[in-house]
Amino acid sequence: MSTLFDILASAGLWAAVLRIATPLILGTLGALICERAGVLNLGIEGIMTFGAMIGWYSVYSGADLWTGFLIAAFSGGVFGLLLAMLTVTLGLSQHVAGLGVTLFASSFAYYLFRLFVPVAGTPPTIEPFQPIDIPGLSSLPFIGPALFSQTAPTYLAIVLALILAYLLFRTPLGLAVRMTGENPHAAEAQGINPVIVRYGTLVAGSALMGAAGAFLTLSAFNSFFPTMVQGRGWICIALVVFSSWRPGRALLGALLFAFFDGFQLRLQTVLSGVVPYQIFLMIPYILSIAALAVMARRARVPQALMQPYRRGER
Repeated sequence: MSTLFDILASAGLWAAVLRIATPLILGTLGALICERAGVLNLGIEGIMTFGAMIGWYSVYSGADLWTGFLIAAFSGGVFGLLLAMLTVTLGLSQHVAGLGVTLFASSFAYYLFRLFVPVAGTPPTIEPFQPIDIPGLSSLPFIGPALFSQTAPTYLAIVLALILAYLLFRTPLGLAVRMTGENPHAAEAQGINPVIVRYGTLVAGSALMGAAGAFLTLSAFNSFFPTMVQGRGWICIALVVFSSWRPGRALLGALLFAFFDGFQLRLQTVLSGVVPYQIFLMIPYILSIAALAVMARRARVPQALMQPYRRGER
């Protein structure tokens, strides 16, 4: 019991929670705005992988960190545009098109990585984002090192969650997005173009997914390897349901999963050799599935989600 308390009372745990949660926050926000407009973006896993690779390679080639971050976001937007053409313009299955984008983006990332970087025993590294101490706050006992000594993208992710919550529920733009996801024909009757809304949300949401991948190589780590996303994209899809398609709850859901993940990592070091490490790896996923099962019962799905829109049809 004292061991558990020591872990929970460690500022390092809570600092790690924010760090682990950052790509989940960005990816979940991206998936959320796509689904709010009625499109399920299953390209997220591949988009995050490509964003991680291209962001890292941009910095490795001489760009600064923020430029690499923006290039990753731009590349994500390009894949979002491709997905929009397949699902919105052509009306293809969102499941099949999304999985196709994931396979294409992941494979393309691996191909370019091997093209740019010859096979080597150790991947080349870069100098990643460094933690920023907020004056007056980072020096506070416990709270300071836990919450106010993070890298800039972490602070950006939290701010974006708050901004998106305001935009979706307090602005005409957010109302247009939500109407398109609920009833695109009714939105059209009000002068809203559902095609433009879905294109815009897919591009913007996919850009956030690309930025989520870039965080892994530009902040959490300092190099790229093809399997580094490790299913985070699928976790983001689940977190959208957990959050009931609300950005504030998405932020809390990402922090909850990150807490489970960070906690099991520290349990491994304490109970190493006593309990198989595979058990610890299962903990965050088991607890997340349990939380998702509880929350999904009360979740209200956007009514037009996964339904192709064709003007004049009802």
